[in-house]
Amino acid sequence: MSLKTLSVGFVPLVDAAPLVVAAELGFAEAEGVHLALSREPSWSAVRDKLALGALDAAQMLSPVPIAMSMGVSGLPSAMEVLSVLSVNGNVVGVTPALAARMRGGGWQPARSDAAATGRALIAAAEGGLTIGVPFPFSMHAELLYYWLGKLGLAAPAGLDVRTIPPPRMAEAMGAGEIDAFCVGEPWGSVAAEAGAAEIVLAGRAIWQFAPEKVLAVRGGWAEAEPAAATALLRGVWRAARWLADPDHRLAAAEILAGEAYLDLPSEVVDRTLAGRVLTAASGEERRVPQLIEFFDGAATFPWRSQALWIAERMAARMGLDRAEAARAARRCFRADLHRQILGPIGADLPGASEKIEGSLHHRTPVASATGEMFLGPDAFFDGIAFDPERDTQS
Repeated sequence: MSLKTLSVGFVPLVDAAPLVVAAELGFAEAEGVHLALSREPSWSAVRDKLALGALDAAQMLSPVPIAMSMGVSGLPSAMEVLSVLSVNGNVVGVTPALAARMRGGGWQPARSDAAATGRALIAAAEGGLTIGVPFPFSMHAELLYYWLGKLGLAAPAGLDVRTIPPPRMAEAMGAGEIDAFCVGEPWGSVAAEAGAAEIVLAGRAIWQFAPEKVLAVRGGWAEAEPAAATALLRGVWRAARWLADPDHRLAAAEILAGEAYLDLPSEVVDRTLAGRVLTAASGEERRVPQLIEFFDGAATFPWRSQALWIAERMAARMGLDRAEAARAARRCFRADLHRQILGPIGADLPGASEKIEGSLHHRTPVASATGEMFLGPDAFFDGIAFDPERDTQS
């Protein structure tokens, strides 16, 4: 069978796993496409190459295709998300000195939630905070703006968010460039192991089910290349399902750790896949349920309500028209294509394309193709839900 080759960009992170596994284990080729994975040095390189047609598809930070569709990041371009690649995966780290001041103020890591940790951090900072994130338009940044803003430390007066590549977080913190960071694992644990940081919070403590990375294509590409889009999405979905099996964790870690991908010791990658976070140079670990999720709980589904939450946050912060931002977000997350492509192969898909984000506090059954789907908790740390029909009105 002749295979169509697709050039797919990725950044070497654990949450590139569905793309890497789809390519390495033949899930994509079984569907009729060869994935030529292109390791990119930065998120801006991924963004620009996809916009200019040098890539057919790409792993992207979930806010980037929305921001591009809104015309506020890089080349203004209509982008479409076919699938979510990963949910959660981030941690917040602070300098050891800042962590010591937090403990001196009564903060107890084992007993603190996001609100208590945030208040302790703000108090210990004694003013403003400079925090590193991998990219300005990222879930890392959105979580920080939401979390600390709700607790009274808003940008730009009190919160200075700077772009630092994940592998440089430890170096930047050691050099005094930043007070804290929000980064995807294993880079937080790497910084902690080096003694440059202490991990004080998992990102899911801020939003329990935050879409982290997505599979993005240019607007109209999927309709122009329906066979390629179908093969790509089905291959990546099958890879995500494979990753959900705990028996495959060690094999997945070995694949991802390879020189062509993360180029890290496999045990470092496995620690993340197992949901273990190294919190300090002393070697203390914390187990975080659903530290990173690839499949369960409809993790692959591109909920338009998640896109709307992101767009609403960006529009409010940048003074943009909220109604137009909502329209761009709905066009961007293609729940309809996801359903159309995966439904015929028996994927269990939710019956709706939007939901009230943050309303689930327990594992909950929902209407789906088979009637057997459960969604996990998706609450925000402050308990306030986001209703896309109410909260995106101008």
